[in-house]
Amino acid sequence: MDSQNPYAARPWLTAYAPGVPDVIDEVTQTLSDMIEASIARYRKATALEFFGATTTYRDLGEQIERAAEGLRRLGVGHGDRVAIVLPNCPQHVVAFYAVLRLGAIVVEHNPLYTARELRHQFEDHQARFAIVWDKVYDTIDGFPADLKVERIVSVDITDAMPWSTRMALRLPIPKARAARAQLTSTPKGRKVLTWRKLVDGRRLSRRHPRPVVDDTALLQYTSGTTGTPKGAILTHRNLRANAMQGRAWVPGLKEGEETFYGVLPLFHAYGMTLCLTFAMSIGAKLVLFPKYDAALVADAAAKSPPTFLPAVPPIYDQLARSAEQGEIDLTSARFAISGAMSLPVDTVTRWEAATGGLLVEGYGMTETSPVALGNPIGPSRRPGTVGVPFPSTEIRVVDPADPNVDRPFGESGELLIRGPQVFQGYWRRPSETAESLLPGGWVRTGDIVVVSPDGFVTVVDRIKEIIITGGFNVAPTEVEEALSGHPDVVDAAVVALPRKGGEEVVAAVVLREGVELDPEALRDYCKQHLAAYKVPRRFFAVDELPRSLIGKVLRRQVREQLLRDAG
Repeated sequence: MDSQNPYAARPWLTAYAPGVPDVIDEVTQTLSDMIEASIARYRKATALEFFGATTTYRDLGEQIERAAEGLRRLGVGHGDRVAIVLPNCPQHVVAFYAVLRLGAIVVEHNPLYTARELRHQFEDHQARFAIVWDKVYDTIDGFPADLKVERIVSVDITDAMPWSTRMALRLPIPKARAARAQLTSTPKGRKVLTWRKLVDGRRLSRRHPRPVVDDTALLQYTSGTTGTPKGAILTHRNLRANAMQGRAWVPGLKEGEETFYGVLPLFHAYGMTLCLTFAMSIGAKLVLFPKYDAALVADAAAKSPPTFLPAVPPIYDQLARSAEQGEIDLTSARFAISGAMSLPVDTVTRWEAATGGLLVEGYGMTETSPVALGNPIGPSRRPGTVGVPFPSTEIRVVDPADPNVDRPFGESGELLIRGPQVFQGYWRRPSETAESLLPGGWVRTGDIVVVSPDGFVTVVDRIKEIIITGGFNVAPTEVEEALSGHPDVVDAAVVALPRKGGEEVVAAVVLREGVELDPEALRDYCKQHLAAYKVPRRFFAVDELPRSLIGKVLRRQVREQLLRDAG
């Protein structure tokens, strides 16, 4: 099969920026080895910054060791799944590396998920241990007996803030109370084990067994191509390789001197790799934000100007406009890598004019740890494309109906990817793994692309029905299931409609006889069962939904009809 691959010649290598290798070194470090090497090399340098409070690499190392010992005493061992349900905060970074140090497996979750969404994932991975934001503690603690998490560690993220900020949040005024309520709450459960108590002990013994590179490091949930959330199995080798590929891709980085901005959520594969592994591997300062807020970014930029800012197009556009108005100085930002959704050319122009730096688009998926392609960091970049394959990464373009049939340059087909960052399969889902991972280590992306003769890849369509909005994946099936619970909804189909810079979630609904469409009521109902970004922006009432002979809703036809109606 590989002998037929017309892309084996790798014409894109001529577009690589000077100094970028075509292959990376063999992976010999686990993520635990990686962070310890950074701690040893950059001990006095700032590793983390959170609302102005700083943590050195030496302090980070001590916290990781103490947290690992605390988890070991709870019973966490090699191969155990440990759920992390946290926003961006220093405790998230410490917890991530502490779990890995024990040879255990991190399972990342969105802390803004509803109880229903979290429960579905916990039912799948069945973690016995969880480290959670105190605001969601009661949700996790309230799971039914058959899903009971044995030990839950409650994290108050305000503990990591400067003393003055913590005191300001406790002022008896409405604004302070509202701000505090967004950041922390007191769990109702009895005998709550706090993060503060967990890490207030001895450091982990160096004699404790260490993970190896082919151990599973992470279960990262993805909706994949079917709409059913699945845990992608990523090893230390996969994640370390992707961090090495990222480092190789950006010539001119100054190790130990860069400042990365963590505006992307660390629970998302993109934010995890760019910030939790790549940034930490080069001794960068990682400035963390519990959520993206332009005002918070502006405040941080005045004290710790960013040099590397991974984000999504709407964030770049908003920050560039703020810079044009003199509200923020971004001239320190030399590098910016955009992903998760299409990057408009006018956003690139605006950002580069405001910063003097480069903004390039990349491509990836959870199953590739996640980055597989990128535009070169230099004049050979090509806005409007997702770039070329990373070092040590191979691609094919094949017939979507028969992946054994290769398509030539310039002809559209499904993109396949192979490299050290490709995942090991889906957690406890052998049939879905077999559908996604082909013989030879190729992963099917579900994206239809065209590759130019010199190797630049343009995404033109998707086989999969997953909706990408605001950089997050939304599974239509999940939203349809939520809508079907509404007493006035007889049938529903959820699809994506285009909007500037991306897609929006919309729903076509068949209503009970005599009921008129009430978008606000449906929207409010969905908010009770779904994270906010999954809630349909618009609703359309239809008489019936088109179905196949076997009864499957034909979402493509629904989308075409809604496009005409929205006209």
